[in-house]
Amino acid sequence: MTGIVDLHRLTGAYALHALSEDELRTFERHLAGCEPCTQEAAELSATAARLGLAATVTPPAAMREQVLHCVSSVRQEAPGGRTAGRAGRASSRTRLLSRWALAACLAAAAALGGTTVWQHQRAEDALSQAHRAQRGTEEIAAVLAAPDARTRAAMLGGGATGTVVVSRARDKAVFVVSGMARPAEGKVYQLWFNDDGTMRSAGLMDPGRTDQAVLLQGGVDGASGVGVTVEPAGGSTEPTSAPVALLGFPA
Repeated sequence: MTGIVDLHRLTGAYALHALSEDELRTFERHLAGCEPCTQEAAELSATAARLGLAATVTPPAAMREQVLHCVSSVRQEAPGGRTAGRAGRASSRTRLLSRWALAACLAAAAALGGTTVWQHQRAEDALSQAHRAQRGTEEIAAVLAAPDARTRAAMLGGGATGTVVVSRARDKAVFVVSGMARPAEGKVYQLWFNDDGTMRSAGLMDPGRTDQAVLLQGGVDGASGVGVTVEPAGGSTEPTSAPVALLGFPA
């Protein structure tokens, strides 16, 4: 990597897998000791994953002008701020706004998905499905935006990245994955709470998606982490294979 690069500015490129191999190694070493960057990278990864799930629709004609107007009317905070005190306060505000911006992005993704389903199914079925999707997305957003939300990210096999977000106050956790290979035909990825070595089912992932955010089913309780195994379609009552991913919950 040439030149002097502010590693704090690479969270977006990291979330979009846009770093070179050297930059990636350097930035991941930086993440190990920088909690704000770890939090921001996880949130941006979650946003990218959820937006990737949204169906493509033709936007209203006026949307472009509205977006450009918003962009032109919002001032960007100068990097670093004027004083250390102001920089700290700006950083806190930025992280808080980032969480709520993420929640808004998730809600928008659900709305787009609901619109596409409406076009392909009867109105009653589509409305019911949209409501379920919105409730699920709102629950995911609530965990990601929780004031006590803590994250842990890890590289998974095959170049995939996984992030677990935990809110102890809400007793919930979200698993966000990007670039995960689809399971073999007739198989599904199943999530598990790791209760001191005992695996408790936490739901199934969508086998047709490589990028997704999943709300773990059940309370976090005393679980120490989350695992992922490959199971027969429909899931299993207990793991039947070795974990393909195992992440400890953040402290």
